[in-house]
Amino acid sequence: MMMLIINFLLLSTASAFTHVKQSSTFLISNTKFHQLHNSHKSATTLHAARLEAILFDCDGVLADTERDGHRPAFNRAFKNNGIDEEWDVELYGKLLEVGGGKERMTAHWNEVGWPNVIPEESRAEKVKALHLEKTDIFMDMIGEGSIPLRPGVLRLVDEAIENGVRLAVCSTSNEKAVSNLVKTLMGDERRAKFEIFAGDMVKKKKPAPDVYNMAVDAMGLDKSRCVVVEDTNIGLGAALAAGIKCIVTKSSYSAKEDFTGASMVVDELGDDPDNGVTLQTLTSLLD
Repeated sequence: MMMLIINFLLLSTASAFTHVKQSSTFLISNTKFHQLHNSHKSATTLHAARLEAILFDCDGVLADTERDGHRPAFNRAFKNNGIDEEWDVELYGKLLEVGGGKERMTAHWNEVGWPNVIPEESRAEKVKALHLEKTDIFMDMIGEGSIPLRPGVLRLVDEAIENGVRLAVCSTSNEKAVSNLVKTLMGDERRAKFEIFAGDMVKKKKPAPDVYNMAVDAMGLDKSRCVVVEDTNIGLGAALAAGIKCIVTKSSYSAKEDFTGASMVVDELGDDPDNGVTLQTLTSLLD
């Protein structure tokens, strides 16, 4: 009788142990499933947040062209056409409050009076001709190597190309001048990686968002996976109006401007990747 009781207890214990073991196995498997699922979700989230494109402004971002490039080029064009006017460094900084060279000349002369050598009936045509001449002078200056790239630009461009991040320049400057600047200062291979949206491709210039919206539409981009690089309050306004994250690299004329709304503000992109702006930096700005 005693042996029967002992055998019954042994069988009951074994059965209970097997049940516990099976339950434990299920719990471990279930936990592993959730870990794998969460890992997959994390990977998906990281992929969704991946940087798709960098949209650069040109003047003041790729190169500090305004003070030492466009300004003297305007002055030379004025002199060549008998216009007794010279835009000094301080005045040109104020004139930059108007985006676009043709618009800048028009706004300035509407305020202070038009040069006598420009008849009222041909103002629009003369402004256009002056701007074209200024652009040719500016491109000659680029070709002479007198306007270098800003620190960190080439490093970030190369990192983007290496990682399949798309590139564009979105500028109010003449398309020919922008294309020439990228080609001359970066080389043909890098130029081939850029889409360029500039000049009169859009009716409304910065701070209107049109040029950034055009770039996104033409390239088939997701705005939430793009970052704009600008240097002025006007450019920042265009990026924000387009609904795209923006990092500001302050330039010689824009250092004291209000950059409220920018995702990040830096003095420069930086040649040193350990301290400068990288793809990881830009990706961290995305939602």
